[in-house]
Amino acid sequence: MGSSHPLDPLREEEVVVATRAVREGTASSEGLIRFNVIDVVEPPKESLIEYENGGPAPPRVIAVTYQLPREGRSFCAKVLTDGGGPERILERRELGSHQPLLTPDDCLLAEEIVKRDPKVKAILMEDRYRADASSLQCDPWSIHCTGSEPFDTSKRLVQTFLYLRASEYDNAYAKPLDFLPVVDLNAGEVVHIHREESAGKSKIPSQPYNYHPSLLSGNRVPGSLSSVRENALKPLEIVQPDGVSFKVKGHEVAWDKWTLRLGFNHREGLVLHNVKFAGELVLWRLSLVEMAVPYGDPKEPFQRKCAFDVGDYGLGFCANSLGLGCDCLGEIHYLDATLSDSKGEPYTVKKVVCLHEEDDGLLWKHVEYRTGHNQSRRSRKLVISFIVTVVNYEYCVYYYLKQDGSIAMEIKLTGMLSTNYTDARPDHGTLVAPSVNAQVHQHMFCARLDMAVGGHKNSVAEVDVKALPLDESTNPFGNAFGAAATLLETEREGQREVEPSLARTWRIFNPSKVNPVSHKPIGYKLVCQAQPLLLTHPSSAVSRRGAFATKSLWVTRHTDGQFFPAGEYTVQSKGQGEGLPEWTKDGGKSIVDTDIVLFHSFGVCHIPRPEDFPVMPCESTGFMLVPDSFLSCNPGIDLPEDRSTMSKCCSGGPPPSR
Repeated sequence: MGSSHPLDPLREEEVVVATRAVREGTASSEGLIRFNVIDVVEPPKESLIEYENGGPAPPRVIAVTYQLPREGRSFCAKVLTDGGGPERILERRELGSHQPLLTPDDCLLAEEIVKRDPKVKAILMEDRYRADASSLQCDPWSIHCTGSEPFDTSKRLVQTFLYLRASEYDNAYAKPLDFLPVVDLNAGEVVHIHREESAGKSKIPSQPYNYHPSLLSGNRVPGSLSSVRENALKPLEIVQPDGVSFKVKGHEVAWDKWTLRLGFNHREGLVLHNVKFAGELVLWRLSLVEMAVPYGDPKEPFQRKCAFDVGDYGLGFCANSLGLGCDCLGEIHYLDATLSDSKGEPYTVKKVVCLHEEDDGLLWKHVEYRTGHNQSRRSRKLVISFIVTVVNYEYCVYYYLKQDGSIAMEIKLTGMLSTNYTDARPDHGTLVAPSVNAQVHQHMFCARLDMAVGGHKNSVAEVDVKALPLDESTNPFGNAFGAAATLLETEREGQREVEPSLARTWRIFNPSKVNPVSHKPIGYKLVCQAQPLLLTHPSSAVSRRGAFATKSLWVTRHTDGQFFPAGEYTVQSKGQGEGLPEWTKDGGKSIVDTDIVLFHSFGVCHIPRPEDFPVMPCESTGFMLVPDSFLSCNPGIDLPEDRSTMSKCCSGGPPPSR
């Protein structure tokens, strides 16, 4: 079974042969097999570099994570699919106490279990509810273990936040219920229901509060909008009469001075490989590798409300099939992705990755005021994106490649607030509708940047802008300030925090290549946004499990297999001996002039507001990589003059001359 490139994503036939190999290698006495994940094992970096330099292709290996639910056991098998003979299992190991991620099928199963449970049905018949189980919406959340659980956390568990949905398009988050079932997926039963004393409480909210256009007229909440506006904006069309400027061959992309390869997997979703600008290597690999979403309400049971969306659910598994004209605008190229279900069968998500170009405003401009001479160039960017729905939230992930040589990641957060019932003014949230509480929370992301600026041996310097002290000889007038660079030498020193007051950036550079103009080593700088790190107490389970989010930057020496900063298995994890804290516990490994990886933590602190309901407008976060002595001049000065023939003066006159 051949593959055109070792980094190509999973193919349907690979799912079939890997599933067959596992079934044939599993004793019939072990019972039903439930497949969790089937995906390509990324080859060791050294073998990939050798392949890129003309060497042999590394073996194609597929990892299969599967469960024996009746026994409560989980395994990971590695299957060789192109070794010149029949597929075979290279290794099989039991996961022990680790729980594999929650697949889309697991989430649907949790809802089925809750809806058929007699205890849940009995509660729904009480006067405060008077609802049928068929109207339940059960949001499946992984259990964030704090040590206070009144149930056995060695089981494969899901907690389900409950809502009532009156119809297909009804917004259930306006009707939260006040009890919480916990499901054992392997046993297929509800093992615990959290309930509070209901005496004296108001009735569960039932007022419709919708955003779907067909239901706006039924909104009854004060201040809500009840019809589609008639004076909508006029159409804005994106027109490219000569087509797009990028080329796609398989998973290789070329645009302007950029080349790269695209990957996709069940956990990270979109991955950028082998990113080059003007023929020079910048990044070996870039992806979003983890996300911690802690909620700040200490009231039972919300101390257990903290999802690790990448590790718990998988961004690839949660990815949308994108719609032309709204999700992506203009001339679009799409890529599909192959995934697998709990039966071990392949399925394809169509149009899961979107490539398109966007106008990016001015790239540069100058008017010589003495002569009136004017020169300007517009900027364009290549946008590579995918969008995921993790239960209630949408995360729109965009990678921007720009004509000034910079790379940016932007994440737009939208979707639905995870709401809860309240009978009082909430202490740790906001009322967004009567008796509907939206709790304060954070979204802490972590991007993995396998840097390769001009090659695979790089170093990192922390650059702060500081005012110089008054000094008769060096700063007699008090106006001196400048950039001070500090080399980060070990993994311990590589654990850093953003400092906006110092305009702090981190410069990744290649000590063996010097810019002929600045006489500095060629480099890129990481430019971060100013947001707080993880706000939970250092002793908390959140801070232990989500330790990656306690620092803005971790610089590590590259080691194969170190992808996920909160550990390989995050579902019901304890945060001990896993991820970045474990990898860097020695602290003494050198990160100077060697193969390094950066883990950058960034995020959003979300204090909900009424304007976030019934559906949230986009809020964004992200970072940039900007060339810093990587080039000898502005890479956009060679762009030809270009004037839009479609632009016109809205007053009816001709467009202004240059």
